[in-house]
Amino acid sequence: MDFALIMFVLLLVTGGVWLLDHFVLRPKRAADAKEPWWAEYSESFFPVILAVFLLRSFLVEPFKIPSGSMIPTLQVGDFILVNKFTYGIRLPIVSRKLVEMNSPERGDVMVFHYPENPSVDYIKRVVGLPGDKVSYRNKQVYVNGILQEQRHLGEYNYVEGGLRFVHTEHYSENLGGLGHEMLINPEASGIHLSAVAEFPHREACSYNGEEMSCTVPAGHYYMLGDNRDNSRDSRYWGFVPDNMIVGKAFMIWMNFGDLKRIGLSIN
Repeated sequence: MDFALIMFVLLLVTGGVWLLDHFVLRPKRAADAKEPWWAEYSESFFPVILAVFLLRSFLVEPFKIPSGSMIPTLQVGDFILVNKFTYGIRLPIVSRKLVEMNSPERGDVMVFHYPENPSVDYIKRVVGLPGDKVSYRNKQVYVNGILQEQRHLGEYNYVEGGLRFVHTEHYSENLGGLGHEMLINPEASGIHLSAVAEFPHREACSYNGEEMSCTVPAGHYYMLGDNRDNSRDSRYWGFVPDNMIVGKAFMIWMNFGDLKRIGLSIN
């Protein structure tokens, strides 16, 4: 079950019990009668749950990075903070936008509900905006026909799942003027065609061997992982609609395995 929904149910229960006791049951109790435990607990927990619910729904929400699809930007075990109002204020639970603010920009690291299973949250980098034509050829990104420059930084090796050693090449990639680090595995295929799903607006994409090209529909975004050959992203499941956006990742607040990462900004 969605955590926000759980919080909302708890908010309704504790708030309802508190109101029932305060306005209906308490006036009927004797002046020296002890307050029932369930009323006392509801009165204590309601303001706490309300504060947490409002904070997570409209301001900042924490997330934990479970996979290596965004290495080197984000490491497995990073706890990050996500700005919930950067892209507009949304109604909790249903994600309906109430107030328009900024739109996602190319290069943003964004959290969103996974289109194939909206109960799961994903994090990737925004590569294509509505109307953009995004192509992936020879493990290089083209946006509207313009190659997004890559600069080789050296080798980058890591251990996946505590068992498998992974060798990659480390690059700096420029997305419309915004630089970020990314990885390419020279031994991996650019695209695994067998893993490409049938997704909404699939007709806007074309695949040819290890190359692909998509025109991003209105109100949608094209997402890629920074660990380019170890990421299931828009190449495989399509576009992220605006109503599935959660927010913009902006800071790492904890990593119990590497305390030096605490406080790092996410670029």
